[in-house]
Amino acid sequence: MMWSLFALILGFFLDLLVGDPHGFPHPVVLIGKMISGGEKLVRKIFPKTVLGEQIAGGVLWVLVVGLSFAIPALLLSLAYGVNQWLGFALETLLCAQILATKSLKEESMKVYAALKTGDLAASRYAVSMIVGRDVPRLDEAGVTRAAVETVAENTSDGIVAPMLFLAIGGAPLGFFYKAVNTMDSMLGYVEPPYKNIGLVGAKMDDVFNFIPARLSALLMLAAGGILGLDVKNGWKIFKRDRFCHASPNSAQTESVCAGLLGLRLAGDAWYHGVLHKKPYIGDGLREIETQDIPRACNLLYVTAFLALLVFAGVKGLILIGG
Repeated sequence: MMWSLFALILGFFLDLLVGDPHGFPHPVVLIGKMISGGEKLVRKIFPKTVLGEQIAGGVLWVLVVGLSFAIPALLLSLAYGVNQWLGFALETLLCAQILATKSLKEESMKVYAALKTGDLAASRYAVSMIVGRDVPRLDEAGVTRAAVETVAENTSDGIVAPMLFLAIGGAPLGFFYKAVNTMDSMLGYVEPPYKNIGLVGAKMDDVFNFIPARLSALLMLAAGGILGLDVKNGWKIFKRDRFCHASPNSAQTESVCAGLLGLRLAGDAWYHGVLHKKPYIGDGLREIETQDIPRACNLLYVTAFLALLVFAGVKGLILIGG
């Protein structure tokens, strides 16, 4: 367990240093391919009815999540069995690949860079890499808002939540979480053809993100205090708007971010050609501006460091006390 703790800490800083290098094999990509291939398979096996597709989605969820946990657990068991340093090196690499601190900042800052040039088409393309909504309809403010919302939401999904699972159960449990989250990202839509087959994945993502999302919100509030932002308004908007989303978790950090920055986020959005009516989050004390993207990224980084300090600190105290 102590090796796992050190792997988490070193993996966090390795992620900050190298991020996700292009061309380097990434396990989450393999999880995505497993989901895509498995979806085609279960659709052939189970009846094309509402219940049949829901059962197919449940079977697919169990298979993908189970394998995503079992494979790294087996690899680490073999590696640690050969040599502790080999196991430690492998787990450090796996921890770094589970976290997405640097890549989330880099991808969002690409949107910022495109906006600064005034190239709306380029900024729409850049934001399309990190959001699922229909970007051709977005103006400059809409692109900026989408980027800020994504940074805020994924501070939980991409960093704090996987870090919590890593702290609890090492890399295997971290990949368990990534599989849960990836299933929801790929299949958890309310439109056909995913509405039924993605139901289990979407609900399980809600379950496993319930606690992490709320911890992320509190850590982001603390980060706002460190950065000198409006914590009072952040707390106010968090209490008022944290459930202004179809998901019980997504608005937790979005509401904090909106309050800290004095922005109005969310609202109606188009997905796959369908308009989704959504409530606003925040009061809009000022108009959103491109500079809000790096501000959100600063929040992201400070929140990530606070999460590491808290989770690694608690785990270390438990291990020492045990």
